[in-house]
This record gives sequence, structure tokens and C-alpha cells, in this order.
Amino acid sequence: MVENRHSSLGLSDEDVIQMYKNMLLARKLDERMWLLNRAGKIPFVVSCQGQEAAQVGAAYALERGTDFIAPYYRDLGMVLTFGMNAKEIMLSAFAKEEDPSSGGRQMPSHFGKKANGIITGSSPVTTQVPHAVGFALAAKINKKQFVTLTALGDGSTNQGDFHEGLNFAGVHRLPVITLVENNRIAISVPFEKQIASENIAIRAKSYGMPGYVVDGTDPLAVYEVVKRARERAINGDGPTLIEAVTVRLTAHSSDDDDRTYRTTEELERAKEQDCVQLFAKYLQEVGLLTDTLAKEIDAELAKEVNEATDYAENAPFASVDTIHEHVYEE
Repeated sequence: MVENRHSSLGLSDEDVIQMYKNMLLARKLDERMWLLNRAGKIPFVVSCQGQEAAQVGAAYALERGTDFIAPYYRDLGMVLTFGMNAKEIMLSAFAKEEDPSSGGRQMPSHFGKKANGIITGSSPVTTQVPHAVGFALAAKINKKQFVTLTALGDGSTNQGDFHEGLNFAGVHRLPVITLVENNRIAISVPFEKQIASENIAIRAKSYGMPGYVVDGTDPLAVYEVVKRARERAINGDGPTLIEAVTVRLTAHSSDDDDRTYRTTEELERAKEQDCVQLFAKYLQEVGLLTDTLAKEIDAELAKEVNEATDYAENAPFASVDTIHEHVYEE
């Protein structure tokens, strides 16, 4: 047996099994959406595969029901941990009326659910950062005890919204956590061709906040650093920048062909860092994930994905009569 790391972090056996379930559900939903896209049934997929550990670990470190998240389009594992379910994800993928994110009006993976503290995503990349900073400013003005976490990819850290948002957060010491899920490929541009600094976290110093680099394939490592950042924010010590180094196991999206910029060898190396498999191995080594339990979880989640797919595919689209709602003033 290996060292039981989760207990020392205050996580129970039930907690880490649930974290694994969230990661695996995200993976299964993602894989199903790729199949549906290739079958011509849904229009678009932007994948979470390879980044589930960072997403679930970060979300688990927050106070669900109190804190807010401003996710980006890959954050399927994060929004599932914050209370969205498989049926809601599929309703969005099929652009159906019941989709809680936008009623089928927005691209898939532009998550939003007010009841669960999930801030609606906007299409231009990185705009979620100033949105999250605005929520954190409201917390400070109104003396509310909540933290906002926003996530983005490494390519988005080169946008103006990232710099403006973090600068404002640092100046005003706001309770916001910025999580960069660095898969080292900004769509198709490798890290060394887009960023001159040794890493992204080092930029934090110029904004007046601490910056940390963490293994984004390890949900426990991400949980630990986000938990500390939350405590810091709640105590009035201001924002934190966290860089979770991950891998991307798919093309950028269903409209991309990553064979034009990634070699087969590169993708095989990435698969060796598959966070779902790595976390399953940890749980097996500490004696929690037996073969029997693994099969039970797999069957349970497969059933959930199948039922969500069937429901969403057969659900109604929004009525044509509503086409102008939330577009023009009424």
C-alpha cells in the first residue's frame, strides 16, 4: 500500500471515491459527446479529457452553496462537482429548451446555473476572469464570506482580460482564485511559442499575489493548494494565481485536427499522464477501489450517461415564438 494522502488533507474515503466518480462521469460524458458529434447528432464538442483532476480537485476545495465559479469551456468536471448533472450537460449538447445554461441558445460547454453558483460563460475567451473579479468585488463591498474561482487555459493568459482582471484583484485584495489549466497547447501553439516566462504562475508577483505551480493530473495536489487559497481569500489576504499543469488528450475541439501539430509520440506520452487512470491507481493502492467497486461505478455511470443521452435527444427544442427572448428589449 502507498501513503494515504487524502486523510492528511481532511478528505474522507467517501470524498475521494466521489471525486473519482465525478472525474469518470466527466470522461464518459465527454466520450459520448464525441460519438454523438461524429454521428451528426450534436454540433460541437470542446473536450475536458486530461484535465478532469484539476477541475474536480479545485471544485472540491470550495464551499459549494456559498462560493461561485466562473468556469471555461473545458470545465465539465468542475461544473459536475458544483451540482450540474449528466442530463443537464446533454440538454446543452443537444441545444434543447430545458438546457439550464442558456435554453439551447449558447454553444455547448458555455456553462451557467445560478442556483449552483455557476456564473454564465461568455463566448469570447478570458472574459470569465473580469466577471469573477466583479463577483469578488461584490463580496468585499457587501462584506460577504464567499470566494470566486475562475478557470482558463494557458492560451487565455495572453489576453488583456487576464491581465486587467488580475491587476484589479491584486490592487483591491479581492477574494478570487484564478486557476490556469495549462495543457501547454493554446489550440495549436506550444507553450514555448506563446509565453516567454518560465511558467505562468511567476506572473502573480507583478499583480501582488502569490502564484503556485501544481501537478494538474493529481486532484489531491490541486485540492490542497486551492483549499489554502480559499482560506487566504476568506481571511482577507486577497487573490491567488494557481497554474495546474495538465495534458489535453484530444484535439482542441471537434472542429480541429491535432494531427497537424502533434506527433503520435506526443499524444502517447500525454496518455501516460491520464489523470483518471492515475487517480484510479492511487485509490487501488490505498485499498479503496476494488475491482468489484470499480465495475459497479463504471456500470452506474454508464447507465447515467445512457439515460441522459436518451432524455436529451428526445427533449423538445425551444419554440420558434421565443426566438427574440433575451435578445431584444421587450
